[in-house]
Amino acid sequence: MILQIKQAIKSPIQSLLANKVRSFLTILGIVIGVSAVVIIMAVGSGAQSLILSQIESLGSDLIGVLPGNSGDGAPASAMGIVVTTLTYDDLQAIKNKNNAPNIIDATAYVKGFSTVSWGSNSYDTNISGTTASYLDVEGGGVEFGRFFTEAEEKSTSKIVVLGSTVAEEIFGSSDPIGKKIKIKKKTFEVIGVMKERGTVAFQNFDDQVFIPIITMQKSVEGIDHVSMMRMKITSEENTEIAIEEVKATLREQHGIKDTSGVEDDFTVRGAAQALDIITTITDSLKFFLAAMAGISLVVGGIGIMNIMLISVNERTREIGLRKAVGANNRHILIQFLLESIVLTLLGGLIGLVLGAVVSYLVAIIARALDYDWAFEVSLFSIILSITVSMFIGLVFGIVPAKRASELEPIEALRYE
Repeated sequence: MILQIKQAIKSPIQSLLANKVRSFLTILGIVIGVSAVVIIMAVGSGAQSLILSQIESLGSDLIGVLPGNSGDGAPASAMGIVVTTLTYDDLQAIKNKNNAPNIIDATAYVKGFSTVSWGSNSYDTNISGTTASYLDVEGGGVEFGRFFTEAEEKSTSKIVVLGSTVAEEIFGSSDPIGKKIKIKKKTFEVIGVMKERGTVAFQNFDDQVFIPIITMQKSVEGIDHVSMMRMKITSEENTEIAIEEVKATLREQHGIKDTSGVEDDFTVRGAAQALDIITTITDSLKFFLAAMAGISLVVGGIGIMNIMLISVNERTREIGLRKAVGANNRHILIQFLLESIVLTLLGGLIGLVLGAVVSYLVAIIARALDYDWAFEVSLFSIILSITVSMFIGLVFGIVPAKRASELEPIEALRYE
């Protein structure tokens, strides 16, 4: 058996060297398929680590409330669907310590996008209607001027705080404090400029302006609902208790008697739950793409089968001679199956190395762009690549191996 294996390894290598171009094209499908699977798995893991690190950077002592009931899946509002079940009054109820003692503070948002203009200068940016408690929940600070007060939050004051990027784009080196700007044909007074903070959780905190939430609802968007809420809790250990407090408060606000969650018209999630959902989604996407790339392995397997059939024809006299000196059908069958497996395994190993190199280059480029990108070629992807390669060789080698084993010795020796 050992001699057969050595011969089976030696034989395809000799065949490869004798027909270099044909051999390269034969295993090319396997090389491409395996490298694609490795690249998708590695790049998917890198992208997943980037997303999770961005979410974690928000902090583990936060919980969020989105409108609409999402069960265990992603909230509909997170997919861009407008749901109007949360209001400013809900936020005030949650901030009441009698309702939710484990909530330190809470804020709400109404999001929009508009052009901000001052004189002849204009800039397209994100508009965030929020509350005076924004800084206590989200962090950050004011570089110049001030943030709006709770009294201004509850009024329709036409005031605005600029992100650092917006201030630079609109006013350049001029002092923006006290200046009048236009947002959707409404005039607002600039009362502050935020400190530079950069991008956190894929949100550029510098490229937006902040407006009192009631002003945003009534004067800018003409709506009564809020897009989402976010709360800072007493500690990460109290996340589950705080979530239940928020749920109970919102059910009371919305007149929901059922406490099972089925009738809830909102979704409350902690940071850990959000990370679990994102991990599940990215894992599903990664394995789906890897499965699609695996289809090319089937094409590579067909190529292997074709080249093995040609090899059987070219070596008919050799098969006849082996049978004439004592080899039986099983010996011939095993020989050609092993040759097929060796060919696909060789293609798999080349694809594995190629995929790892490309994945490493992607990681280097991502890190050069200042992304927290992890390079990881997992043991699972290595084992999967090698196993699938050998399986492809076994499956697509059966037909040519069986044809070779069933040749009659006399007819094979007469073959020209």
